[in-house]
Amino acid sequence: MKEIEKMLSGMLYQASDETLSKMRDQAKNLMYDYNHLRPSDHHQKDKLLSELLGSKGHDVYMNQPIYVDYGKHIYIGDHFFSNYDCTFLDVAKITIGNNVMFGPKVSLLTATHPLDKKVRNEQYEYGLPITIKDDVWIGGNVVVNPGVTIGSGVVVGSGSVVTKDLPDDTLCYGNPCRVIRKLTHEDKTYWEAEKALSLKNK
Repeated sequence: MKEIEKMLSGMLYQASDETLSKMRDQAKNLMYDYNHLRPSDHHQKDKLLSELLGSKGHDVYMNQPIYVDYGKHIYIGDHFFSNYDCTFLDVAKITIGNNVMFGPKVSLLTATHPLDKKVRNEQYEYGLPITIKDDVWIGGNVVVNPGVTIGSGVVVGSGSVVTKDLPDDTLCYGNPCRVIRKLTHEDKTYWEAEKALSLKNK
């Protein structure tokens, strides 16, 4: 079994494998090119993201700089925004749904290491996938750990460390991140009224 197959299946693998090293170098070159483009060069930014990522939908905007391991294991839906300095360690699959927003310095970390020091010091590691469903807002400086699924409609407060799955339509924050409350019809009513007031005062 090849090391990349082990990696993507969640098994222990050797990150120093030649094929994986070449893939990371290729991603770093694309990442470097992307991060050094003029911010207003939207056409070239979109082109480089298409080369770097596994797939992306329409209206994907990622403020520079961004950081990835491979890029090709990141799958992003429509209408995605990430603010400055976000990190995507994609040794396992990262799946992001539609209408998702990240604050600055969000980190999605699929990579992890053995607890046993002997095995860890032999440079074995493994990864677990991260899934973020539709209509999610993740605040700045949030860390999402390996194997986590964030349900649809979730809001994650700034500075949280997400170690477990989060259910749909909840407000969550803390270290470790926990569910604070359900998002309700009252929330929807309040923010629709605020939007109407804003439109009225154009």
